Amino acid sequence: MRRILITGADGFLGRNLQLHLSERVDLQVLKLTRADDISSLREKVQQSDFVFHLAGVNRPQDPAEFMRGNADLTRQLADELALLAAEGRRVTVLYASSAQAALDNPYGRSKLAAEETLFGLARRSNARVHIYRLPNVFGKWCRPDYNSAVATFCHNVSRDLPIQVNDANAELNLVYVDDVMAEFLSVLDGLRAQPDDGAFAMVEPVYRTAVGALAEQIRGFRNGRESLQIDRVGSGLVRALYATYVSYLPVDAFSYPVPVHADARGVFVEVLKTPDAGQFSFLTAAPGVTRGGHYHHTKSEKFLVIRGKARFKFRHMLTGDTHEIITSGDAPRVVETVPGWTHDITNLGEQEMIVMLWANEIFDRARPDTVHCPV
Repeated sequence: MRRILITGADGFLGRNLQLHLSERVDLQVLKLTRADDISSLREKVQQSDFVFHLAGVNRPQDPAEFMRGNADLTRQLADELALLAAEGRRVTVLYASSAQAALDNPYGRSKLAAEETLFGLARRSNARVHIYRLPNVFGKWCRPDYNSAVATFCHNVSRDLPIQVNDANAELNLVYVDDVMAEFLSVLDGLRAQPDDGAFAMVEPVYRTAVGALAEQIRGFRNGRESLQIDRVGSGLVRALYATYVSYLPVDAFSYPVPVHADARGVFVEVLKTPDAGQFSFLTAAPGVTRGGHYHHTKSEKFLVIRGKARFKFRHMLTGDTHEIITSGDAPRVVETVPGWTHDITNLGEQEMIVMLWANEIFDRARPDTVHCPV
């Protein structure tokens, strides 16, 4: 069983990595956190086959802490790894550095010193070293009001708290924590060659945006609960931001109401609207009730009976041809309405019928494309 040491195991990256590693049965995870005495580092390194060095100091009250928490700790780790290398054990170390290491500030200088220590370890002991200069990392469990605008915006917006944008045009380079984890695990699995001497490993993709656009996007996630319209959250930066935003929801916001349109026939409930792929709804009908009785010029719909038994009737608006379909929740089958055919649906069962409905466009009251016409 491989033994994996994570320094900074209780930090943002460390907690995400722990969760990923817990899904594997062939690993034993050792942890070094702020609560541990630094004297335990030697024993934990000696037990390890691989080290994720994620520990670091970001915002200390005393700037001297940058060097102690970043450079000095890395130096101690490198010394222990060098001893193992002298015994013939080459333990791979992956270091989460920062893009700030390229800047001349106390934090950047401390990260640069840590990098140089590990590059030196690789040269003198032939240790396997992978150093990632990470830009702004965002995702679940990142600490708001600390080192991530994404975390702060998601936390505050999800709680209806104000956010502050000083420069809407300020550029941000972002990487998503799950992409970071995938890259880190690929190193653990031996799928990444060691970078050349002095070269940095990369996490992709890097998303480039501006602070103002980021704030607007996250506000849009919140507003979508009122409009029922969701953004294109299936890929890219918006997918990652949406997952992050949802992870900051307080438990009393895990659910939200949607409008219910009710009459004697039953209810019609709009659930979700999309920018360019229509909307999702559901309807109910009491026994014997018929709903619909209209046609569309362009709009098409898909009906799925979830509970009950339904009869769909169709009549062609030009030829008068008719068609009938019987379906039920016991044998799920999608029934599609077709432009130019008037149609209705009748509950043939003895209980309330529930029907899921997708329409290829959002209902527009100004242009409903729904013309009343009994079948």
